[in-house]
Amino acid sequence: MRQSFSIRENIVLPGDTNSHDTLFGGLLMKSIDETAAISARRHCRAPVVTASNDGVHFHRPIRNDDIVCLHAYVCSVGRSSMEIFIKITTEDAVDGSRRVAATSFLTFVALDRDGRPTEVPLVEPESKEEKLVFEGRKIRREARLKKREETDQLIHELVAHQSNLS
Repeated sequence: MRQSFSIRENIVLPGDTNSHDTLFGGLLMKSIDETAAISARRHCRAPVVTASNDGVHFHRPIRNDDIVCLHAYVCSVGRSSMEIFIKITTEDAVDGSRRVAATSFLTFVALDRDGRPTEVPLVEPESKEEKLVFEGRKIRREARLKKREETDQLIHELVAHQSNLS
C-alpha cells in the first residue's frame, strides 16, 4: 500500500468557496479524482481510468483559509481494479490543529497498451488505518455492485422509453 501513497495539499482561497464560505464540493471532487489516479498509477505502473466514485462523505465543513490535505492509497484490489481510499483533512494555519473533514472511495481500472483491463499487484495492509479500511472492502464491493445493477437497470429503462422522454 505504501508504494501507492499520494498526498495533495492546497489552501482554500476566497475564489474556491461558495456563499457559505466553504469549499465548493466540485473542486474537492476534482482533486480527489486526480489524487486517486496518481495513487492507482503508482500501484500498477500503468494507465488507469476511473470506474466509479462512491461519493464524498463530508464530516465537517472545509472553510476559507483552511489547508486541505488529501491522503490517498490503494486499499483493495480485484483482478484489474483498484479501490482507492482518500482521507481529506483540514489544518488550521494558525494553531496547526488537524481534523478529518471528509472521506471518499474510488475504483480505478488498470489498462494495458491496447486499452484493455490488465492485472494489478495485490495489496498488503500494514498500518492500523490500512487494516481497518481493508477489512470493509467486501461490504463496499457488494454495495458498489448493487448500485451498478440499479444504475444499469435505470439506463436500460431510460433507453427503452427514450422516445417518450423527449
